[in-house]
Amino acid sequence: MNILIYFLVFIGSLIVDIVPFIAPPAWTVMVFFQVRFKLNIWLVLIIGVPGSALGRYLYSSYIHRLSDRFITPRKNEDLLFIGKKLENRGWRVQLFIFLYTLMPLPSTPLFTAAGIARIKTLYIIPAFLVGKFISDAVMVVTGDYVAKNITSIIHGLLSWKSLLGTIIGTLVICLFLFTNWRKLLEEKKFSVSFNIWK
Repeated sequence: MNILIYFLVFIGSLIVDIVPFIAPPAWTVMVFFQVRFKLNIWLVLIIGVPGSALGRYLYSSYIHRLSDRFITPRKNEDLLFIGKKLENRGWRVQLFIFLYTLMPLPSTPLFTAAGIARIKTLYIIPAFLVGKFISDAVMVVTGDYVAKNITSIIHGLLSWKSLLGTIIGTLVICLFLFTNWRKLLEEKKFSVSFNIWK
């Protein structure tokens, strides 16, 4: 029975991180199963975090197809350009991803940017896994302490913190999409263009 529940932790964490919009964070799935079925916290994390990482990997693997369909070729070239620049930044990109995943921000913008810019997601997954394990451990341990039933979890999903995280995540995506990256990196001039849709 427990093996099936742990499998559901994996699948649930994968599903919420594979969808092409900002969904509830994977740690809420982990907290739900851990509290509801009194699972071992560390096993939940060891199984749930890789599920989340696989979901983000798959998400970033297909999101560029949506951008090809809905975003102008010129903007797609701009995003590819920034992707190549980021791939050549070595440890700085890894550090940024690690620090980003430690913050209470959705990882959707990060993997949307990586997918659209065609950054090799396997390159950023290790830093994501480490940061995600730490941040999710904090959330799951906290969730074990404060969330004793589903009602408190659902209430937490509608809190000002989750709404603020969603707004910040949306702003990060907009900043990424509307910034003229080639001009910024080559000419050191910041400019935005809202004419990116086909």
